[in-house]
Amino acid sequence: MVILLMRTLLVYCALVLAMRLMGKRQLGELQPSELVSTILISNLASISIEQPELPLAASLLPVFVIASLEVISSGLALSHPRLGQLLAGRAIPVIRNGAIDQEALRSMRLSGGDLLEALRTKDVFDFSDVAYAQVETDGTLTLIKKPEKEPLTREEAGSCATPPAVRLAFAADGQIFPDALAFCGKDPAWLDERLKRENVPLREVLVLIGDAGDEITMVRRNTGKGAQP
Repeated sequence: MVILLMRTLLVYCALVLAMRLMGKRQLGELQPSELVSTILISNLASISIEQPELPLAASLLPVFVIASLEVISSGLALSHPRLGQLLAGRAIPVIRNGAIDQEALRSMRLSGGDLLEALRTKDVFDFSDVAYAQVETDGTLTLIKKPEKEPLTREEAGSCATPPAVRLAFAADGQIFPDALAFCGKDPAWLDERLKRENVPLREVLVLIGDAGDEITMVRRNTGKGAQP
């Protein structure tokens, strides 16, 4: 019994260390590779506890191998965005201007009921109130309501200002988001020309957000400085 308790304590400490090595992303929604790593680590941990005849070092070695692979793959994905997209996939728009993209739902094998359930978790009960919604690579739904459907702040209620335009991410980590550009009536050629005007190559873009107008908000990689023309 004492040996079992000691093994359990050591395995627990080793798993906490492994999860720390894998980073804080493991504490949120999981990407496919992260989910696989987590499942494998949990199975290996249970084996090392349930089978005391196995050497503890031999049982824990695969845990740290998997954790190391996850750290390496996430590092490579950060420096090579195309590899990251291959490992994690890409966000897929499912609603544009209140219209559901049924082809996108079928490609993800989601039903209308699944979409409505995801909308309800965002306190949206009418999909026609949504300007833009997409399923992220971790499976969660993110959305922007139509400006006229957003609740007014006290400042807006006391003025006659028009509702703000919908702003979306056009690029991040050196990758262009054509769906967001198309939603705002633009294309990758427009973004390329816009970046040339700012003398910023795409690979240096950390985040770039815009709307149907010509205004953008951009953060360059590594500098942490924003530029809003």
